[in-house]
Amino acid sequence: MSKKYHFIAIGGAVMHNLALSMVAKGYEVTGSDDEIYEPSRTRLEKAGILPKAKGWFAEKISENLDGIILGMHARIDNPELQKAKELKIPVFSFPEFIYEQSQDKKRVVISGSHGKTTITSMILHVLQYHGLDFDYLVGAQIEGFDLMVKLSDAPIIIIEGDEYLTSPLDRRPKFFHYHHDILLMSGIAWDHFNVFPTFENYKEQFEILVNMTPDGGTFIYCQEDEHVNALGMKCDPNKLNLIPYKAHPYEIREGKTFLISDNKEVEINIFGEHNLQNLQGALYICESLGLTKDQFYVAIPEFKGAAKRQEILAKSETAILYRDFAHAPSKLKATVNAVKNQFPERKLIAVQELHTYSSLNKDFVDNYAHTFDMADIAVIYLNPKAVSLKKLELMDEETLQHAFKRKDLILFTEIDKLKDFLETQNYLSTNLLLMSSGNYDDMDLSILKSKINQIQS
Repeated sequence: MSKKYHFIAIGGAVMHNLALSMVAKGYEVTGSDDEIYEPSRTRLEKAGILPKAKGWFAEKISENLDGIILGMHARIDNPELQKAKELKIPVFSFPEFIYEQSQDKKRVVISGSHGKTTITSMILHVLQYHGLDFDYLVGAQIEGFDLMVKLSDAPIIIIEGDEYLTSPLDRRPKFFHYHHDILLMSGIAWDHFNVFPTFENYKEQFEILVNMTPDGGTFIYCQEDEHVNALGMKCDPNKLNLIPYKAHPYEIREGKTFLISDNKEVEINIFGEHNLQNLQGALYICESLGLTKDQFYVAIPEFKGAAKRQEILAKSETAILYRDFAHAPSKLKATVNAVKNQFPERKLIAVQELHTYSSLNKDFVDNYAHTFDMADIAVIYLNPKAVSLKKLELMDEETLQHAFKRKDLILFTEIDKLKDFLETQNYLSTNLLLMSSGNYDDMDLSILKSKINQIQS
């Protein structure tokens, strides 16, 4: 008989993907949520598991369930959760359930404050290219994969290991639950200010994770990040297989990036020092899983990048409109520098929507100092509504200029004014970079796109 699981908060990006993966595996799945948006709604409906009504219903919880999977945005007093506890039904957080399903597999965890999704996506791309059998968990919808999660009988699983909280019942980072065999760490730059109040507290979570590596396990770490390198240096090389990495050797010519390896060149679609670091880390993971360098180099030119990372929305011979997910300080700086270094002769207009709790917080914003230095024009967009929803104070232009260390930084707090400003710029030999983990209030980009597509050199 197939196992039955109920999802509390089934509508989340990763939660609904896990639910769909379990349906594909033959499990019986039900769920609840107080709000379900697209594309979750249509995808759950198509699979026949969309809840009939919004809200929480204790009567959905019965003794014949094999387990409850608890989403992050459910509250501790959720009636379905209370009923499950009364009936002593096992309650799994998302990461606990992933581990429960992958105990017999080789578990590879990709961690770090930045680059996780890109590194994980590169590895999945290479493994899929060579027809290997694997499971995975990745934090974004990526090209060539229907779901963000796959659970099957495959012998290995590649997991994007997030340091954010596990569930309302478990305030520890998710990545503690995966019990990795192979761990990659890309970098440590303070994030999630609302959860980890000091950088020391944040950094400590990564140290605990490294210390969880079993004897004989592998730790692949970016030696170009001082904090990660310090953790690697503390490890006992007699107990762990330690593999430090830095950016893969490369050259940029006429806006194109080439990997340099054993006197041969491989042209790739991604660029930027941070992405060449990501690529080297992915290469070492693939080698740890038994692939050769040559197999990696054959597959990687077809990798287009993870969703919303250096995504090209419009392009002509001398201008490109990029959208990027960059939001934390380290990500913002890496992305701005990457675009400017790739096209040094072009003007760069860089726009950042401050959207997360950390970025909108006056006590944290100084961490953005010098992140915009390589942009020719630096613009910030703040939505006053998003600020008030987070019960924070709206910062003014002077505060942001001081925080970012840019006296010429321009602030917009109305989306129409930002749109007008961008549409009146001259894009001859100019790149425009829009960065945010939000969506710029669904700003209509059609005029901008057509303006950039039509630039004549």
